[in-house]
Amino acid sequence: MRGAIGPVELERIASHGWRGTSVEALGDWLLRAGSGFTGRANSVLPLGFPGCALDDALVVVEEFYRRHELTPMFQMPVGPETDSLQRDLTDLGWAPFNHSWVLVADLDPAIAAAPPAAGLPGATFADRPSAQWLAGYVYRGARLPASAVAVLENADNLVFCSLADAGGQVAVARGVVTDGWLGITAVTVDDTRRRGGVGRHLMGVLMRWAHDRGARRAYLQVADENVAALGFYDRLGFVRHHPYHYRRPS
Repeated sequence: MRGAIGPVELERIASHGWRGTSVEALGDWLLRAGSGFTGRANSVLPLGFPGCALDDALVVVEEFYRRHELTPMFQMPVGPETDSLQRDLTDLGWAPFNHSWVLVADLDPAIAAAPPAAGLPGATFADRPSAQWLAGYVYRGARLPASAVAVLENADNLVFCSLADAGGQVAVARGVVTDGWLGITAVTVDDTRRRGGVGRHLMGVLMRWAHDRGARRAYLQVADENVAALGFYDRLGFVRHHPYHYRRPS
C-alpha cells in the first residue's frame, strides 16, 4: 500500500464519508448522533485529546447522548494512538463489542482485479438514493429504518450506484471520495444473483467511477465475523489496515 497512513488519520478521512446528522467536537473527539442508524454515525470517534480530563470528557459525552436519547458509545480504532484511552475505558467498565476491520487497497490493482464482465447489467449513478436503491440495501440482514436516509445522504462527493437488468435491480453500493480515498459502503447483492460475478462487477464499476474523480485508494469496513465478505475483498486486493470495535458502559 503506497503512502502509509495511521489508523486515526484514516478514521478521520472515513468520518467525512459516513457522518451523524448531529456532530459536535470535543477537542479532537467527534461526538456523533444519527437517530441510532449504524454505530459509526452514533458514537464518539476519539481522534486525539478531548481538551480536558477524561472524567470531564465523559460527562460531556453522556450529556450529548442523553439529549439524543442514545446510549453513549465509542468507536475505537485499535493502534498506539488509542492504547491509553482503551485501558482507561476498560478500567471504567466500558465493554468492547462488534469487532470489525478497516480494509484498504490501491485502486489501480483493485480495478484490474475487477474488470467489466460480459453479460452483466449496466450501472446507474445518482447523487441521492432512489426508493428502489433503498429497497436494495440490506443493513445487517434487515431493511432500513426511516432515519437511514438522512445519514446516507450526509456527505460530499457522494454517489449511489446500482446495477439492474431486465428482471430488475440486482445490486447497490454507495461511494464517497475524500482526500483521494474512495469510501465504499452499503454493498448489497441480491440473494438470487450471488456467486455469479455481480459483486466483483459492481466493485469495479464503483472503483472506476472514483478513479475518474481523482481517488487512488479505497477503504471499507467489514465485521470480523463476516468471513465471506473478508474473503471476497481479499481476492480484490484489499488488505487489513486496522481493527476497530465499539465500547459502551457495562
